Formats: sequence, C-alpha cells, structure tokens
Amino acid sequence: MEYVKSKIRDINDFPQKGIVFKDLTTAFKDPKALKEIGRALADLYRDKGVTKVVGIESRGFIGGSILAYEIGAGFVPARKPGKLPAETISATFEKEYGEDTIEIHRDAIEEDDIVVIHDDVLATGGTMHAAYDLVKSMNPRKIYINFISEIPFLHGRENLPEGVEVTSLISF
Repeated sequence: MEYVKSKIRDINDFPQKGIVFKDLTTAFKDPKALKEIGRALADLYRDKGVTKVVGIESRGFIGGSILAYEIGAGFVPARKPGKLPAETISATFEKEYGEDTIEIHRDAIEEDDIVVIHDDVLATGGTMHAAYDLVKSMNPRKIYINFISEIPFLHGRENLPEGVEVTSLISF
C-alpha cells in the first residue's frame, strides 16, 4: 500500500479554504496502484459471503465496482438526489464543509444480503454514517464498512456505528 499512498496527492483549499483534500484520482489513473487497490479490497472480503457492494458517489463507485467484480457481488450506487431513476430512500447529513444528501434505490438491498459499504476516504464519517443508516433500514444480514484511505486526526471512526467492522487500506 505504500506505492498506492505515494500516488495520492493533496489538494489544498479544496473544496473550500482550510480543507486538505486527499485526491485518489492520481492513484486510480496509475495501473499498478489501481491493481493493488483492487487486490487489497478483494482480499479483505473474498471469504465473507458478500452479496452486494454499495459505492458512495462518486469516487466510491470506482473502488466499489472493482471490489464487487473481484468477489462476484452486485454493485449498488448511493447517489446524490435526483440521480437514481426508481423509487429511493434518502438521508441528509453534515459534512466537514456543509450539508449533503444521498439516496439509494428502495429495492437495492434484501434481507439475506451481506453488504460492504465502500467509499474512497474516511474523513469525518458523516457520509458513511448516512449510507449505513440507509442500508441498515433495509435489514440486511450483515454490513461491513470499507475505505481506501483514512484521515485519523478527523476522528471519523468515532462517528460510525459501534459493532460494525470498519477497514481502511491506508492511513494518513
């Protein structure tokens, strides 16, 4: 993961002044880094019976799709309002720089599903907690939470539900 970490760049003052954004697009465009991310994600969940991977818009779609493909699971997008064509459920949450909402199709998760919710970076945890609440409301058998990278000084894990396995490939 050190190679992948070396390919992630910092963008100062994005999306607003005072934020240091961890830009994973520079790792995604590198074939070696992307392959290493995909392998590491799949290794975490290959033997856990996962049936669905929920990827959070938008960079969570990348790692989430790779993970779903590698372990033979379905992929479910969690999107911004108005982007999904069928009936949805939604959650509004606080981010480090404002408020946001995500939606998921009402019929995306079934009670026998084992789900990994994936996003690229764990910062404050608000987005992931909202996604977790949406998935949990559909009563799946089990939920895992996963990130490619984590910024521990923002204490995002403290904002995630207790008793849920949370993994990150990289810590800054």
